[in-house]
Amino acid sequence: MSNRRDRLRELLDAVLDEDNSTLGEMAAGAYASPFHFSRQFSRATGESPVGLRRRILLERACWQLGKGASVTEVAFAAGYDSVEGFSRAFARAFGHPPSATPPPTGRAARWLPSVNGIHFHPPMSLWVEGEPKGRSDMDPTALLLHHDLEDTRLLLEAASGLSDEQYRRIRSAGAVVLPWDGPEESIAAMLHHLIQSKEVWLASIDGADTPAPAGDDPAALTARLDKVGPRWLETVREIDRRGGWGDTLIDALCDPPESFVLGSVIAHVLSYAAYRRQQIRYWLHSESSEEKVGWGDPIDWLRKRSST
Repeated sequence: MSNRRDRLRELLDAVLDEDNSTLGEMAAGAYASPFHFSRQFSRATGESPVGLRRRILLERACWQLGKGASVTEVAFAAGYDSVEGFSRAFARAFGHPPSATPPPTGRAARWLPSVNGIHFHPPMSLWVEGEPKGRSDMDPTALLLHHDLEDTRLLLEAASGLSDEQYRRIRSAGAVVLPWDGPEESIAAMLHHLIQSKEVWLASIDGADTPAPAGDDPAALTARLDKVGPRWLETVREIDRRGGWGDTLIDALCDPPESFVLGSVIAHVLSYAAYRRQQIRYWLHSESSEEKVGWGDPIDWLRKRSST
């Protein structure tokens, strides 16, 4: 066991060495051919060398941004050739742009989904959660959470190109997704409820007041998504880390108060978010936005995300 752990440490050191940015350089640092290095590393961690390096550096970037570092210096420290490329990768990973990164409140806020429990630990270390599992499967809950936020942002970007008349046009008179939310007859209304659902449930989980009414134009909704997205991810990660899926929430915002199992709350939000996104996408297709928004398939999303 000790020899295996030592070898894993050597492989990780080669991957994360500041001077090793390519697979060939990593392999040379571990005294192996690129083929054997990549195969050995993937078997030990369930993640490719380049993929793990990219994820760890993004986690470090999140911590640095939360501590007040500039986006420019963090982008180049993470190995990106441009601030624009870094910003796109960061937003895909965390669900919000670098400029919306909150101050660090715990490991969960800066950790990305991982199959092996290996994460960045400040200031320049790694945190390994137990024995690396070496699994090649991925946690579907984490994938759905990130896909939901990124897909919502994609739809908002497409909606921002519509005229106000197109954006607010009644497209399905009397359409209701959930009775207590009221009609969702337009792209504007459905995008609003897509984001509001997370705001309201987070308020319930936090024991806070019902969120005040807010703007529903694309720019205002994007700002709301930037604010609620990091909190939503952090809350779910915290529930998962402490094994709290079966905890019961007493929601005093309901009249009369109701109780909900936390796991069912997350499933509820993700289920109706998926429905709303697809309905919005269908309406956007009618405005010739099919090329911009695609079909929202998590398989395609993950493939594109993994290749960039």
